[in-house]
Amino acid sequence: MAFEEKRAWVMIVVTVGAYAIYAATLLRRAGEGPLAEVAYVGALLWTIGGAIIVTIVAHIAMAIAGGHGADRTDERDREINQVSERIGQSFVVMGGLAAMVMAMAELRYFWIANAVYLAFVLSSVLSSIAKIAAYRKGGFQTW
Repeated sequence: MAFEEKRAWVMIVVTVGAYAIYAATLLRRAGEGPLAEVAYVGALLWTIGGAIIVTIVAHIAMAIAGGHGADRTDERDREINQVSERIGQSFVVMGGLAAMVMAMAELRYFWIANAVYLAFVLSSVLSSIAKIAAYRKGGFQTW
């Protein structure tokens, strides 16, 4: 398995895990009350920060375990990364548009922040899935 494919798997696991922890924390804090009144900022920042740290540590561990030159990339790796990132960016755009519409509708900050966070999560997962699919199929179709 290519190093970049392993990185994509790490991104999926960490991203989904962090978002699940965040969602569970919010639901636990809400209890019987309204979800929009939950103190979400701390949990949001901690799960994002924790996900970043876990991802960095996992990438370092994979590079060490892989030995010298394990993290080298070639033209195919760069092409797959570029195309998969473009695919994932679609959710960032949709999240930005959703946040803009929500702000114009004067919704609570809770909903706007969570829409943006969900867009980032979906972008990361979609990009990683596209990357894994490309490595499994031997690359992307050139047009």
